[in-house]
Amino acid sequence: MIFTETKLKGAYRIEIEPIHDNRGFFARVNCQREFAEYGLTTDFVQSNITFSPKRNTLRGLHYQIAPHKEIKLVRCVRGAIYDVIVDLRPSSSTYLQWLATTITADAHNMIYIPGGFAHGYLTLADNTEVYYQVGQFYAPDFERGMRWDDPAIHITWPPVESLILSQKDKAWPDFVPERAHEPA
Repeated sequence: MIFTETKLKGAYRIEIEPIHDNRGFFARVNCQREFAEYGLTTDFVQSNITFSPKRNTLRGLHYQIAPHKEIKLVRCVRGAIYDVIVDLRPSSSTYLQWLATTITADAHNMIYIPGGFAHGYLTLADNTEVYYQVGQFYAPDFERGMRWDDPAIHITWPPVESLILSQKDKAWPDFVPERAHEPA
């Protein structure tokens, strides 16, 4: 695997290194030793999959607060996504900065997201399927979110004709940094 650290400390773009033969290819997508070389954990406790039949479906931005901050390893297994992460670690030099990357099934690329980040994505194709592993169990009392268009963050999204968004994601309040890590 090829690990490229992003401008957000601790977040990595990961590309596979396929070994091709007449059957297709083989590639590793998770290796504890290789991840450890970059100080990344692979103690994933849960795997999730999402399916979005329509492009322009936006999921997020979601995160969990301590002690349930989620590390994520995200891969698109069908279709394509515009994946966005926001650094919510107050002690980080990239606090409140965001990063977007395109992840596609054809590219077989991934993103590693440290705990303390908000995460969301926009589907760029119909019938998009996303598979991701997380380092913490889902804890509904510790779940938080921010709107995709929150004025405090100013994320630039691709142009969308008709956005598909859940009621829950529409209802997140304005992001207030001082309250981002408080229990409900």
